[in-house]
Amino acid sequence: MASDINLRYSDKELAGFKVLILDKIEKAKHDLELIKSAYMNDHNNGTDDTSPTFKAFDEGSETMSKESNSALAIRQEKFIRDLKSALIRIESKTYGICRVTGKLINPKRLELVPHATLSIEAKNMQ
Repeated sequence: MASDINLRYSDKELAGFKVLILDKIEKAKHDLELIKSAYMNDHNNGTDDTSPTFKAFDEGSETMSKESNSALAIRQEKFIRDLKSALIRIESKTYGICRVTGKLINPKRLELVPHATLSIEAKNMQ
């Protein structure tokens, strides 16, 4: 009788997840570039000749915009790292195995959150 520990996704299923993850990495990298270019373009938004009052408001919103862009970029970089870690788990054939229960993570969950390392069961225990 096979134990739960020996359960894993088949090579064919892992290959399918790999395609999904590689696609998500490409999209995430593209989004990161957009975030970074928006951040770079924030430096000059053509308000130099407007009234001083408006300029003060504009500089405040520019600072907030830079902070939110920076936070977005950091989150996007972490997402890319998590996806790359998922690729490593695919290579080692441990992808899709919950790190708490040792059971397979539902494939629907992995389609939505391909870098997941916890099953819904384990997530609910937290």
